[in-house]
Amino acid sequence: MIMKSIPNMFTLGNLFLGIIAILMAIDGQYSHAAIMVIVAMLLDGLDGRVARALNAQSEFGKELDSLSDVISFGVAPAIIMYFVAFQSASPALAWTVTAIFPMCGALRLARFNVVCGAPGYFTGLPIPAAGGVLATLSLFHEDISLFSMAVATLLLSYLMVSSLKYPNFKRVGLPKKAVWIAPLVVIGAVVVAVQFSDQLSKLIFVPLVLYAVYGMKHNIQAIARKRRAKRRHSEDSNSYRHSER
Repeated sequence: MIMKSIPNMFTLGNLFLGIIAILMAIDGQYSHAAIMVIVAMLLDGLDGRVARALNAQSEFGKELDSLSDVISFGVAPAIIMYFVAFQSASPALAWTVTAIFPMCGALRLARFNVVCGAPGYFTGLPIPAAGGVLATLSLFHEDISLFSMAVATLLLSYLMVSSLKYPNFKRVGLPKKAVWIAPLVVIGAVVVAVQFSDQLSKLIFVPLVLYAVYGMKHNIQAIARKRRAKRRHSEDSNSYRHSER
């Protein structure tokens, strides 16, 4: 029974950090709030691997994970962005853009729970990645305009509910012996993150953005290939009809 509860402890840790991130954002500690979202991503990546390593997967754990993700990677990043960038905008714009992000995140999670995606891929940008991008993007608010921040927030919201394909790294397993080291890794990550919150958050922003852009690039290439194939098929059909005459 205790073994089966261990993955849920990681999930609850994810939820706890999401709530702390919201409180820190309200308190004006934006860099620390963003890093809490990043560390929550680490816990989110570990809970499923720990569950598989201990053979402790359950429907309860799956639902708890989704509910935690809505808070940590949907509500928390949106709140951080609101306090950092959107407070100076009109309430209608600020509230709408802020609300759309976690709503799309909830839709993304609901679809993930009931629709089987392509093997090895996620359908739509995973909410932890979207939340990580939004939380770390907020730290660049002095260099990026309000309009650009709003557009980026809406783009990330769209990517979550889109049909774009993103690589799924969750199948990378965790050895059973390494399960007991995982809490030490998390504690170490929290200590380092708190000490270097501003620098680390901005550093992590880069790979997260590259991951988000990957889906758009991959989809554009796929569309281009389909159009070329369709054009070749059309040209071949025309050539065949001309030869028949």
